[in-house]
Amino acid sequence: MYTRPRSYHHGDLRAALLTRAEETLREKGPAALSLRELARDLGVSHAAPSRHFKDKQALLDALALTGFDRLATALKASQEGLGESFAERLDAMVRAYVGFALGNAVLLDLMYSIKHDPEASEALVAATERWSDLLVELIVEGQRRGELRAGTTESVGVPIFATLHGYANLAATGMLPPDTDEHALDDVIAFILRGAAPE
Repeated sequence: MYTRPRSYHHGDLRAALLTRAEETLREKGPAALSLRELARDLGVSHAAPSRHFKDKQALLDALALTGFDRLATALKASQEGLGESFAERLDAMVRAYVGFALGNAVLLDLMYSIKHDPEASEALVAATERWSDLLVELIVEGQRRGELRAGTTESVGVPIFATLHGYANLAATGMLPPDTDEHALDDVIAFILRGAAPE
């Protein structure tokens, strides 16, 4: 029996696809994502998603892009209403980053895996720079105020980011030691501040 395809009825199918794709990503991982399954879940024809994403990789790229945009927004918001102190601003930024990682562990993993793909789009590269620029600005301002050791932004920023992302990844994947308490992030921030302090 012939069944007519379900009609395209979403006012913003692209946004609906991304929302459902992120839910699937959280529940089952990237391997489970399928444009056909997303179409079925949303009640549209199996061809409808192709109007927005040519293939699964395009969908994954878009998910990563929105993830980096949300991360940049969260980090920028963390700086609102703060004083000029590097320690205070770093503390807020670290907590915002770790909070994002804990709330979006699978998405963050996808974001970084796609970021390093040589085929990454210009839009995705620009999105990754938007959030990293916030850390660079923080470092430059901290150096200008004499609160941070001298050096290139890379020589100061890479150890800060490695420590921050390493802790966030361990926390998000449940790999922290079982006896880690709620003050562990305080210790990480203090460690970063000691390492970045002027010599």
